[in-house]
Amino acid sequence: MHSRFEMIELDIKEKKVVCRYVLSGKNMEFGVINQAYAGNKNRYIYAAVIAEMPKAGGVVKIDLWKAGAEGSDCTVAMREFGEGCYGGEAYFVAREGADEEDDGYLVTYVHKEGSEESWFWVMDAKSPTLEIVARVRLPGRVPYGYHGLFVPKKPLKLL
Repeated sequence: MHSRFEMIELDIKEKKVVCRYVLSGKNMEFGVINQAYAGNKNRYIYAAVIAEMPKAGGVVKIDLWKAGAEGSDCTVAMREFGEGCYGGEAYFVAREGADEEDDGYLVTYVHKEGSEESWFWVMDAKSPTLEIVARVRLPGRVPYGYHGLFVPKKPLKLL
């Protein structure tokens, strides 16, 4: 199975598709955005690059402003997990006080099958290589395809 991301522009009044743009030829799933932009115009999508379902071999950053150029790949950043390493979906966490849409972190779980090591990775979402800024070794493996959610500390204090 190969899934790809497309941007589809609709004319609501005419009830028709105006145009379609393939954003990348990579096999991608589990796209996420900065949740502060949900329901609003956003520029960036982050997605898992699927090696074999449900194993992700890396993560990409897609720039929607690049869509439309014939044959263009809108990938502006990518991080591969490495040989024998697979993870799941990434989640975007905005940096506290951020003014820009991509000012934040991508977080995900990565598992190295050969050594059975598992890690929680934190990547800089603005970096052109999605630079790893922190890795935390986990005491056990998180299953591939596990869905997660980030909740800041402040709302938790209200409970």
